[in-house]
Amino acid sequence: MIAPEIASPAVTRHILKAFGLRASKRLGQNFLVDGSVVKDIVAAAEIEEGDRVLEIGPGIGTLTQGLLEAGAHVTAVELDKKLPAVLAETLAAYAHLCIVPGDILKTDIHALMENQPFKVAANLPYYITTPILLALLEQHLPITHIVTMVQKEVAERMIAAPGSKIYGTLSVAVQYHTEPRIVREVAPRSFIPAPEVASAVIACRRREKPPVDVTDERMFFRVARASFGQRRKTLANALLGTGASKEIVRLALDAAAIDAKRRGETLSLAEFARLADAFSAMQTEGER
Repeated sequence: MIAPEIASPAVTRHILKAFGLRASKRLGQNFLVDGSVVKDIVAAAEIEEGDRVLEIGPGIGTLTQGLLEAGAHVTAVELDKKLPAVLAETLAAYAHLCIVPGDILKTDIHALMENQPFKVAANLPYYITTPILLALLEQHLPITHIVTMVQKEVAERMIAAPGSKIYGTLSVAVQYHTEPRIVREVAPRSFIPAPEVASAVIACRRREKPPVDVTDERMFFRVARASFGQRRKTLANALLGTGASKEIVRLALDAAAIDAKRRGETLSLAEFARLADAFSAMQTEGER
């Protein structure tokens, strides 16, 4: 192992120099150098001895080290082909680490984590945060916690309430599947190189049961995506994006008791559920 604590500017610079590494703009790499942030992520994930943790994008092992020190058994998926060899050296002192080269969006996570309950911890590349979060949520994986570093603006979208300009599909998905809370903000100086935007750590505890009942979950998210697809349009027009006819859209809105002139960002999860169930009922009726 190169150093007792990777989460510091001096040690990070040493590792980068020793291995001839530079942060990749293409991969959105910014190396965390603030040990207090690592501790807060580990605490928010409620890591206990023996917990199984999936880490996405371990980089040079900064957060990985914190997870291992807390007793976690870490499976770390890294896209950058140069970094698994670096991790094998920087984290050589730890036994409970499995380094997996590859793209998390192309990884069979069920198989990788052996269908056992696990937690997710990550300092996500900002350019691909939303696809990764949606993939984790939509696969019905046995995840108990997702604790990630994201762009502050994304964290705010994840907890946004109906009626807000930043409330959207990501808000609905995160709040349907989890109970999200922002743990802390993180300044650009906490990274090498410093990003141009502020960051935040957000913790999402998986719900045992969604806050609303829906007949067809796929229809629920299909309706939500269409409602936010063209934000300036009224629901009467935006919901045509589901593929339904104007008549079906009108009938569904009437059945759900939702004004056709409203816009998607004003609907609560309960209203999306009513609307989706109305579409599902009509679909079932049409198949008879």
